[in-house]
Amino acid sequence: MTARIYKPARNAMQSGKGASDFWILENVREEAPTKDPLMGWTSGDTSTQVKLRFETQAEAEDYAKRNGIAYTVTPVAPVRINKKSYSDNFKFGRTTLWTH
Repeated sequence: MTARIYKPARNAMQSGKGASDFWILENVREEAPTKDPLMGWTSGDTSTQVKLRFETQAEAEDYAKRNGIAYTVTPVAPVRINKKSYSDNFKFGRTTLWTH
């Protein structure tokens, strides 16, 4: 079984980074889920439903090493901040047209 260690993205509906200050270790599904012939439900490995939260990347890696779990670390994408000003919508010499 392999695991993936990553830092979750921030919520797209809010401007803050409230719930993204931790790292997650989750198991990766190795085979496709199978359909139960009697009930029609999908069945498979339930370990893919477990997500462990850690304060730092090093803690997550140490946990995986202690328990003999092979893992891959997904690097954190750099954060780009686009500074915007409301007054730029009305400035003289604007390059784009104003539309409603």
